[in-house]
Amino acid sequence: MRKVVNRFLVACCVVTASMSVSLVSSAAIPFFSSDNNQIPSLAPMLDKATPAIVSISVEGTQVSRQRVPEMFKHFFGGTEEQVQERPFKGLGSGVIIDANKGYVVTNNHVVDNADDITVKLTDGREFKAKKLGSDDQSDIALLKIDPDALIAMPLSDSDELRVGDFVVAIGNPFGLNQTVTSGIVSALGRSGLNIGGYENFIQTDAAINRGNSGGALVSLRGELVGINTAIFGPNGGNVGIGFAIPSNMMKSLVDQIIEFGEVRRGLLGIMGQDIDSGLADAMNLDVNQGAFVSEVSPDSAADKGGIQAGDIITEINNRAVASFQELRAKVASSGAGAKLELTVLRKGKREKLNVVLGDATQNVVVAKEIHPALEGATLTNGKSEQGDNGVVVSGIGPRSPASRIGLKDGDVIIGINRKKVDNLVQLRTELEEAKGVIALNVKRGISSLYLVIR
Repeated sequence: MRKVVNRFLVACCVVTASMSVSLVSSAAIPFFSSDNNQIPSLAPMLDKATPAIVSISVEGTQVSRQRVPEMFKHFFGGTEEQVQERPFKGLGSGVIIDANKGYVVTNNHVVDNADDITVKLTDGREFKAKKLGSDDQSDIALLKIDPDALIAMPLSDSDELRVGDFVVAIGNPFGLNQTVTSGIVSALGRSGLNIGGYENFIQTDAAINRGNSGGALVSLRGELVGINTAIFGPNGGNVGIGFAIPSNMMKSLVDQIIEFGEVRRGLLGIMGQDIDSGLADAMNLDVNQGAFVSEVSPDSAADKGGIQAGDIITEINNRAVASFQELRAKVASSGAGAKLELTVLRKGKREKLNVVLGDATQNVVVAKEIHPALEGATLTNGKSEQGDNGVVVSGIGPRSPASRIGLKDGDVIIGINRKKVDNLVQLRTELEEAKGVIALNVKRGISSLYLVIR
């Protein structure tokens, strides 16, 4: 049976008493209770952690648009597009991260398009929630409820996690009341799952099922290490492979939403790829992990910080970087204006470089503003690997209209209906003028292909 990655609804996580609280180390400490009967148990830790986990129920209206074929337009009053609205309901989970302000974190896909959001606590109380902001590319949303005698979950430093650390997943699978499962950290820095624009997941074998989205991945200290967001399974069921957004990444995104009302992505200004054995052999490298820099944009944060084409970025703030995707996710979630220290390998020598990230929102366009069929993609000016000017797809949502027509992260749109497109302005102009079937000329690596919009 073909395996697929599935997002699922999970319970909200509780917010820490103050978002300014510094992240704490999840170093190993005794975690089992030793009551009079000396039976090991996680119950004492869970007694403190579970009140921060909430259930989320949503109601809303889903709008779908379908282009009407020319021969059937007279049945629809001559309109070119048929619009349908369908009411929907959903369940998920969340975590309270700030008890004083009533902040609750969940997945964006749990509350996306919701008109009514209800948060239910473990003590039975229910609150109407307001969405303060969200980010579909990283699948994070921040809600606010009445801060009435709430309990928040402290945050752990997810960069301190190691493969093999014990973790507990808490959420509301299948609409059941709060459920706890346990396991270990199976892998770190997972990417390439095509479930979001920015992927840097914690992988765990703690059982996670539908309804757990937005719930908590917790250390044995009772601290939040991740927000459960996806599973890998044949039919949406648990097979011991689940994914969570690291708490550090979540906190950075939430801080931006609190300060600006939106996520303002950091921009380094490079193009590149993962280090693999072929590249390592070709360039006589003594490393097999890291982010290879193939191009540096002029006047970008990378250019100003001294990064050069051919460099291999191996660390961010003294934390190892295993892949280009991990680098991309950490840079984007760090936010515009963030100061980072990068360790690069250049001609066999390691150097420390300081960069101040640019603002990706200054030259990035949400594709649905250009054409409905491109909804779900994030576009920016750039170049293909062959040096052709075009529009780079720098992020794409799963099951979005853009993904359905075949666009993928990293594609470069260089033409519309055989007309050259060098930038976002030209792309918008050509799409506005195009009639009928539209053919996108796309560069994907060394290949050139056409994707059709009907």
